[in-house]
Amino acid sequence: MKIMKTINAVPGGLMVVPLFIGMLINTFFPTLLKIGGFTEGLSSVGYNTVLGMYLFTVGTKMTLKAAPRMLKRGFGIMGAKLAIAMIIALIAAKLFDGNMFGFSTLALMVAFSDTNGGMFMALTSVMGSEEDAGTYVPQSIETGPFITMIFLVGAGLANIPWIAMVSVIAPIVVGAILGNLDSDLRDFFGKHEPVIVPFLAFTLGQNLNLTNVVTAGFSGILLGVAVCAITGTLCILADIALGGSGVAGAAASSSAGNSAAVPKAIAAVDPSYAAIAPIATVQVAASVIVTAILTPLLTSYMHGRLLKKNAALAAAAGAVPAE
Repeated sequence: MKIMKTINAVPGGLMVVPLFIGMLINTFFPTLLKIGGFTEGLSSVGYNTVLGMYLFTVGTKMTLKAAPRMLKRGFGIMGAKLAIAMIIALIAAKLFDGNMFGFSTLALMVAFSDTNGGMFMALTSVMGSEEDAGTYVPQSIETGPFITMIFLVGAGLANIPWIAMVSVIAPIVVGAILGNLDSDLRDFFGKHEPVIVPFLAFTLGQNLNLTNVVTAGFSGILLGVAVCAITGTLCILADIALGGSGVAGAAASSSAGNSAAVPKAIAAVDPSYAAIAPIATVQVAASVIVTAILTPLLTSYMHGRLLKKNAALAAAAGAVPAE
């Protein structure tokens, strides 16, 4: 059986196929892997472990020469995503009294601002360059409710645990240090990085449930499409403007899996959001699912454009007569 060949025939197959298998299992057979031991370790409970491993391997590829470009592009992509999230949320709050076409300021800010880091790195690993994956370092600032709290509630109500940010960046930093100290380590982990991708995607899928799309209805689907289309376009443009191919920008067009928990976290800090937190949670969860489908497709499209561009440049270079 040509299983590997079939998987690779799917755009971003090493990431997309395990993701959907994990999502289907979690939706229709949620207790299938919940039997303890090593089997349960491959379910949603193992996601953080696998993600930590992946962050480390990404870090080993961050050479001192490439780091400035990675950081510049990463902050550029993050800036584009946060800027449009804040603009849309402000429009909803100021012009639509906090409810724009059925979407609350809270739901819009959360869905638009937080990138799915695991998906981003899996996609850039399969379809991007070594530099693309490293751009996640500054983008990790978006993770969790911190940015949303700062924007919606204000500095006086946002208690940002700095150790949580350190926990995201630490594996990357350790990997970067070791990778720069020893090129053999960098080569070893770089070559074996693809092995981690299917496990990362599968455990990520184990955190997603397709019923959230049905519960949220059309509004949740529309939110996911808007997130992918709007943030995808702006992040791609920012990436290209800063010297990238647009693949990393496309890979940042998702809503993070953990963002579905943010509305409740905000409501816990500010009770004024308690009434809208439930519907915001459902809408954001639907956006997570929808972007989990659309973001790989958008990234694959940009990757295809890059391959065609490179092929055309190679053909043109080969056509130039030697002097």
